[in-house]
Amino acid sequence: MRRAIAALLLGFVMAVAAIGFATAAADSPNAVIVDSMAVLAEKLDGRKAELAADRKSLYALIDEMLLPRFDRKFAAQLVLARHWRSASEAQRTRFINAFYQALLRRYADGILEFDPNKITVMQYRGDASKPRTKVRSTVALDDGSKVAVDYDLVKRDSGWLVYNVVIEGVSYVTNFRAELDSEIRSTSLDAVIARLEKEADMPADE
Repeated sequence: MRRAIAALLLGFVMAVAAIGFATAAADSPNAVIVDSMAVLAEKLDGRKAELAADRKSLYALIDEMLLPRFDRKFAAQLVLARHWRSASEAQRTRFINAFYQALLRRYADGILEFDPNKITVMQYRGDASKPRTKVRSTVALDDGSKVAVDYDLVKRDSGWLVYNVVIEGVSYVTNFRAELDSEIRSTSLDAVIARLEKEADMPADE
């Protein structure tokens, strides 16, 4: 049950981690996450029912917040792992776009459950001078228990970008890597890309 709840939470914690960089790009990784919560709460205020009924607007809202602040290429490279090295540039580009759009749609409902009052960002104990870092937090559930949520970020010229979320020790990158590796080996990379494009309702040449 906790794993199922964690999967549902993944959508909104990714968005929480990803927004607010316009004002916090130069700040510590923790400041980015904390500032993001206020921005997301404002974006959702009074609109949850509307967005639940209008999938296109929900996807557009998440895309607006997430796309500029989520390192899609790095995340896709980590997910494909060894298959990335043998993929052509065209395959890589299609996979990056299809994986991102499918991910957005798969977890879009989770953002509607966002409640900043249930999230506690832990004191930062990492090294912000390094190219990668981790921000830790907890999310309180209705039953009083707490879920550990870690955000993996990478430093780019534009600031800190999120590339992975780990919920109760379960990494979405690791999960997707195992899932897609098995699928690629049993079919092909092109078949997996086509399946993701279909899941994301994307034209094949997008």
